[in-house]
Amino acid sequence: MSYQTSVAQDSLAAAQLEMAGNPNSIALRRPFDPVAHDLEASFRLTRFADLKGRSCKVPQDVLGKLVESLQQDYSQADQDQFMHVAIPRIGIGLDCSVTPLRHGGLCLVQTTDFFYPLVDDPYMMGKIACANVLSDLYAMGVTECDNMLMLLGVSTKMTEKERDVVIPLIMRGFKDSALEAGTSVTGGQTVINPWCTIGGVATTICQPNEYIVPDNAVMGDVLVLTKPLGTQVAVNAHQWLDQPERWNRIKLVVSEEDVRKAYHRAMDSMSRLNRIAARLMHKYNAHGSTDVTGFGLLGHAQNLASHQKNEVSFVIHNLPVIAKMAAVAKACGNMFQLLQGHAPETSGGLLICLPREQAAAYCKDIEKQEGYQAWIIGIVEKGNRTARIIDKPRVIEVPAKD
Repeated sequence: MSYQTSVAQDSLAAAQLEMAGNPNSIALRRPFDPVAHDLEASFRLTRFADLKGRSCKVPQDVLGKLVESLQQDYSQADQDQFMHVAIPRIGIGLDCSVTPLRHGGLCLVQTTDFFYPLVDDPYMMGKIACANVLSDLYAMGVTECDNMLMLLGVSTKMTEKERDVVIPLIMRGFKDSALEAGTSVTGGQTVINPWCTIGGVATTICQPNEYIVPDNAVMGDVLVLTKPLGTQVAVNAHQWLDQPERWNRIKLVVSEEDVRKAYHRAMDSMSRLNRIAARLMHKYNAHGSTDVTGFGLLGHAQNLASHQKNEVSFVIHNLPVIAKMAAVAKACGNMFQLLQGHAPETSGGLLICLPREQAAAYCKDIEKQEGYQAWIIGIVEKGNRTARIIDKPRVIEVPAKD
């Protein structure tokens, strides 16, 4: 990894100590306790950025305009270069870029992502960040990642003590998630920055049968979602436990215990890899997929629908939501727009177009392998490549696991 500051070098040294037997390293596997690391009890990682997680995304319509200059048609010379390759180029607007290589029908599949802290446990934040980066590969049906790079911004507002405790834990969480995915972190970049940032790059070389181009939905398919919604609501509600004026707004619809359970369910969900979900996409003949992140369920559904070859549209009837978070969202008016499908999610589930006759078996199989539910949430019908949520969707309360 290219470390350009003494801050980063100190952090790496601290990480090595952490992994070499630091007495506090056992805390890596427990809920983060600042006091156990000789930090102030009031320490909160989420205070080192003014935006949380994937809610930092540039609005979808604005982003579309900004990237228009990258969407230009390739010159004849570019086309000639790839005439000998039967693999299509896939890029802007989808979860990954897929680039044909000069060698033997292989292609390069690559994605990058970074964002700000949204949970206060540094180790879990590292795991969530890594899972979020990998999720774009999994959305394309790619299950093997050949290499990862880590992108890390160390906040200038951290004291040396805070930096030397927190940054190694973030790095360890990121690394452990990469190992769980069967890959490793071999480099990256670390800088100092006013806000703490964490993310990375995921790269794989694969054959065409190893990825699923997300453009083959047909009328009669159903839509499956592999993780519950409401992560952004849960992490905000948890932070409001320390803010009486915010807490008073929601305490009539949710208890402190409910919020803590939802927060831990959200952390568990966000740190869980979509790898098994991606593997089962091949087994059950998925016609396309995307992951649900910063643009919310409806934003990503609309983007996926717009790329379909057939004249179809997506209609969403069911919204699986972490328990009590729909009530919290309603109590906050238009702040989250969770039930309208616009609430950002971080490291959310895959939204998959599956043949109707395969969907139930897919959901049963993923629950058997992971111990977590997946849900049929909508249908694919004839249309003009749009997506919508019905006026009164069914909200499925997804209980927090103790």
